[in-house]
Amino acid sequence: MGDKGIAASMAPLARTRLYEQVAEQISRWIQEHGLRPGDRLPPERELAARLGVSRATLSQALVALEVIGAVAVRHGDGTVVAEPPAAARIVEAVRAHAGRLPEIIETRDALETKIAELAARRRTEADLARIDDALHVMEADVDAGGRGVEGDELFHAAVTAAAHSLLLSRLMGEIADLIRETRIESLSQPDRPRSSLAGHRAIAEAIRAGDPEAAARAMHAHVEMVSDVAVLRAR
Repeated sequence: MGDKGIAASMAPLARTRLYEQVAEQISRWIQEHGLRPGDRLPPERELAARLGVSRATLSQALVALEVIGAVAVRHGDGTVVAEPPAAARIVEAVRAHAGRLPEIIETRDALETKIAELAARRRTEADLARIDDALHVMEADVDAGGRGVEGDELFHAAVTAAAHSLLLSRLMGEIADLIRETRIESLSQPDRPRSSLAGHRAIAEAIRAGDPEAAARAMHAHVEMVSDVAVLRAR
């Protein structure tokens, strides 16, 4: 095989980013210390010092591990092991998540913008009450210092229900796990929970007003805003 043939057969090696390396280190630390599901990791400040990295890099690595299901963040209880990860597969799993993010975001925008439009046309008083309840759950969590993940999920579920479209609801259900990845990634960004809550309120106001165009615009703007995540900015 000539030089050109060799060059053509070799794909460029992807550079391992620092947060990916740290995620791998954390998974090895979990294995070396025999931690099991439910066991708590050290506080972020202590773990960052042990690994010799900044708090920002550690936080990004923990988010990546949370997204792939290796750890869980519990408000008021810190970070706990969810499923002991295989260190050799961590970078592969993190990159797979990052690689599918743009397509998930595109799909969310296409489906949820239409859902918001239909919700403004079809919502009932019961639907509006459910949307308000979800806003209250998220607001209470954010006010208490949480990320509002549960309230965010409840809000989007309530808007989907208000659209009264069985097929769109099924499609949203099909990608629910993938959307949860983007939700965790987004709400872990600094100041993002409050910005997301403000976006929810704008959507809710348009739905309550029965304004389909405004609801669609508000949902599109919201999905664009929450799609600005560190893992994509680094690519």
